[in-house]
Amino acid sequence: MSFKPLSPTTHLIFWSCACGLFLLSVILFKAVLLPFVLGIAVAYLLNPTVNKLGDIGIARAPAAMMILGGFLILILGFAGVLSPILYRELSQFSADLPQYIEKFWGLMSPVTARLDQYIGGADGETLETLLKKNAGSAVNAANYIVHKIASGGQAVMDMLSVAIFMPIVAYFMMKEWPSVTRWVRDLMPRHSEEVIMGLLKQIDQKLSGFVRGQITVAVFLGVAYAVMLSLAGLKYGFLIGLMSGLLSVIPMVGSAVGLIVSVAVAWFQSGDIGFVGLIAGIFIGGQLVEGNFLTPKLVGDSVGLHPLWVFFALLAGGSLLGVLGMFLAVPVAAVIGVLLAFAIQKYKESAYYRDMEVDPTDQKPAKKSIKKSTEKKSIKSRKPKTNKPKKSKA
Repeated sequence: MSFKPLSPTTHLIFWSCACGLFLLSVILFKAVLLPFVLGIAVAYLLNPTVNKLGDIGIARAPAAMMILGGFLILILGFAGVLSPILYRELSQFSADLPQYIEKFWGLMSPVTARLDQYIGGADGETLETLLKKNAGSAVNAANYIVHKIASGGQAVMDMLSVAIFMPIVAYFMMKEWPSVTRWVRDLMPRHSEEVIMGLLKQIDQKLSGFVRGQITVAVFLGVAYAVMLSLAGLKYGFLIGLMSGLLSVIPMVGSAVGLIVSVAVAWFQSGDIGFVGLIAGIFIGGQLVEGNFLTPKLVGDSVGLHPLWVFFALLAGGSLLGVLGMFLAVPVAAVIGVLLAFAIQKYKESAYYRDMEVDPTDQKPAKKSIKKSTEKKSIKSRKPKTNKPKKSKA
């Protein structure tokens, strides 16, 4: 059976259908995909350690069990220590939030009075009244969310499904990682295998740099901020520090948000400029340590994902698929970034970018020379071989 090369239109239709089928599967099964996505992410994170144990002679199954067990014990211990502190500070924050809002309106009343003179009230209501009404709704919503998380419900069921199925998925993925990668490689089109493997290598470099580098930086900063703010005496310092660390997955965002929130809380808590300066100095020092030591050592230039691109991906993923979308956002952003760079490279190599057409006359001499060389080879092959007399051995 003979095959002829496929047209570019056929390639476009094939890959468009493949991407559409993938997106449709994610949308249809998004309610049950979270444990699988987390399990694959954990396996991807821990697979290099399993490979190192395999290099010293330990089989993949026991190596995967040991590494995954140690990882889960570390996570459970971390959560067990932090959960009571976080719950206490969340409850205290929800109880104190109305007082902070009243203090804020006390500071903002001259500004709102001046704005009322320029824009006037709506339906007889002043600007301050409207803002207070909406702020009250926000406070009620925040209290409702805190109590729903504490009381259980669907969030608890999702956490149980993740706790049960995520380790199972992670173990089998770590155990079968070489087989899975071989299976995926066997499915690649033969004519594009080299190109696809090159793109996958670039995606792996970006993701590994992000997952193993940026997340390590975020965890370190979160713990450091939490401890330092708590020692400094800031209310909810542990909660603010951990949230700032988690947001540091997006460079600069975590430190900026933590700085603004902690300075505001410090001002409402004491009103002392020295205390506010101390809290601000903690975040400024953390940013200096991150930029000069942590990020260059742990991340380097391997990530290649712009902070704005990561921020947009997280927001888009969260709005489309919720928590699942936020977990898928960074891998999808890395894939899109690599594919866009590849497409731009091909575009710059094209005749359209150069505003030129390939001159068919340029190819004729090459064809003639090839033809002549093949004719010479055929003539040489038709020449009769002459048997030279062998020299007799003395």
